[in-house]
Amino acid sequence: MSGARLFESPEQVTRDLDAVDYLADEGLATALFLATSMGMPILLEGEPGVGKTSAATALATVLDTDLIRLQCYEGLAAHDALYEWNYQRQLLAIKMSETRGHALADADLYAPEYLSERPLLAAIRHRGPRPPVLLIDEIDRADDEFEALLFEFLGEGAVTIPEIGTIRADRRPLVVLTSNRSRELHEALRRRCLYHWIAYPGAAQVAAILRRTVPGAPDSLIADASVFVGRVRGLDLDKPPGIAEAIDWVSALITLGVAELVPDAVAPTLGTLVKTPDDRDTLVGALESGDVR
Repeated sequence: MSGARLFESPEQVTRDLDAVDYLADEGLATALFLATSMGMPILLEGEPGVGKTSAATALATVLDTDLIRLQCYEGLAAHDALYEWNYQRQLLAIKMSETRGHALADADLYAPEYLSERPLLAAIRHRGPRPPVLLIDEIDRADDEFEALLFEFLGEGAVTIPEIGTIRADRRPLVVLTSNRSRELHEALRRRCLYHWIAYPGAAQVAAILRRTVPGAPDSLIADASVFVGRVRGLDLDKPPGIAEAIDWVSALITLGVAELVPDAVAPTLGTLVKTPDDRDTLVGALESGDVR
């Protein structure tokens, strides 16, 4: 990036994100302000469902810029994330040159017009009034080898293509990496990023989010549901419910016409809160024993 600020202050980040129904606390707003002002990637970590991915989506929305997403997974390779050569176009060019009676040199075949962009190269070559937001989602799912591929990109805002050379961004993209901490990330990757841990919000913030996302729910139900979800998260569960599950659960209650939390109403909707048989059994047992209510 050129150094021009996209936000004037962390408070503006909070206000702008609030306008698109993303509620950021002071810590996250400050981290995003610094990342956008300093032109540095930011690594957001936290438990699943706390709003890491949606933070990047909301940031792109308030900046009115493109969101480019790279979903990470085991076995993710360079040609999936950076670029690959368009072999069909190259083959067509060879055939056309043969009909004209001359051969193409390698330099002609391995030219920028024959590149198929993948997310990282697309972010580098992006053209627009503002830099794009590049979301590298769940980086902890990728392999160590893929992390190493990112070092040049994160540190220098560039990618190197052997046949062409190094391509640098005119303006660095706004890079947001997310991790659920399923494995430890390499220190070299962390060193290239700003960092923020997104904690699960307290009952008051959960209630505020639910009011935005489930507008038909009465305040009393939202208040009780926010406290209940917090207590459920305190159980020994394999996959504690996140914000997304809380939203789905309250939406399910409203769809069923439930206006207050009672055991008979809660039990049929547990599939929106917990997603494994063991967790369901744990929650049912806690309801029956009165450990959560």
